[in-house]
Amino acid sequence: MEKEKRILTGDRPTGKLHLGHYVGSLENRLKLQKEYDTFLIIADVQALTTNFEEPDKLSHDVHQVAEDYLAVGIDPEETTILVQSMIPEIAELTVFYSMLVTMNQLHRNPTIKAESEQYGYEDMSYGFIGYPISQAADITFCKADLVPVGQDQLPHIEQTRKIVRKFNQLYEPVFKEPEPMISRIPRLVGLDGKNKMSKSLDNAIYLNDDQETVLEKVMSARTDPARIRATDPGHPEECTVFQYHKAFNEEDVPEIEKRCKAGTIGCVACKKRLAKAINELLDPIRERRQKYIDNPELVDEIIMSGTKRAKSIAEETIKEVKEAMKLDYYK
Repeated sequence: MEKEKRILTGDRPTGKLHLGHYVGSLENRLKLQKEYDTFLIIADVQALTTNFEEPDKLSHDVHQVAEDYLAVGIDPEETTILVQSMIPEIAELTVFYSMLVTMNQLHRNPTIKAESEQYGYEDMSYGFIGYPISQAADITFCKADLVPVGQDQLPHIEQTRKIVRKFNQLYEPVFKEPEPMISRIPRLVGLDGKNKMSKSLDNAIYLNDDQETVLEKVMSARTDPARIRATDPGHPEECTVFQYHKAFNEEDVPEIEKRCKAGTIGCVACKKRLAKAINELLDPIRERRQKYIDNPELVDEIIMSGTKRAKSIAEETIKEVKEAMKLDYYK
């Protein structure tokens, strides 16, 4: 049965995916892929906004992200996995949309501001400051209805909606305004307890970490700084580990919260319970991953098949866009 509505979401291939990606979007994608015609874009062009000096890494990272998708349970029969740079129509749309957005709008984007501070950019490249326009092209080339995102990406979705409104008003109503879908856990803090879980900050638990690595990382996670002894009353709201329990061990949260506040469970025992819960989540992912580690060509075939389908849809969209903009001079 043909699905009536579409989803577009994806990731920049800048390394392995982690638990923040899982609660931020991957678990939503898994739930929705049977209901929606789902497109997962591996945004390699956007990865160059921060990794432009290391293009040789992209091939490996594109494969890694696709492998992560398949390992968590993304079904290539239900979901179209595509590579951004292999769809030139997305680049065309980006150029057309850039005429509809002012530099002041981009400078005011809070996500751009936060990321420029994170990377220490005093003078941003055109590609970096303009990547919300590229994201708008990603979302609209397939006319997505819904975009599952984390809280920090909401400004980009609103920018896309503004572009769509302006395009439809100036030319013809080619596009629909996409709706954001916020994840269950809007922002998963990293192991340091200070910043969002991030590859660049090295504070993440990755989806391909083995059991021992997960335990080691959980044992290093920041806890309530005021708690010195295991019998001291704790403050769960100050504890990174407790936030992870809420994300990955929900059914034990009431008991852990009560015992932490009463000082009847120590941080070591609490961390071991968390590591067990995370490993139980990751075990089936590890099992599925092995199939693709043993047969890496399967990943490449899935990428190529999905990209081929996405390109045919993009070609139809760009044809409509050029007709609407009166750029179809010689049909």
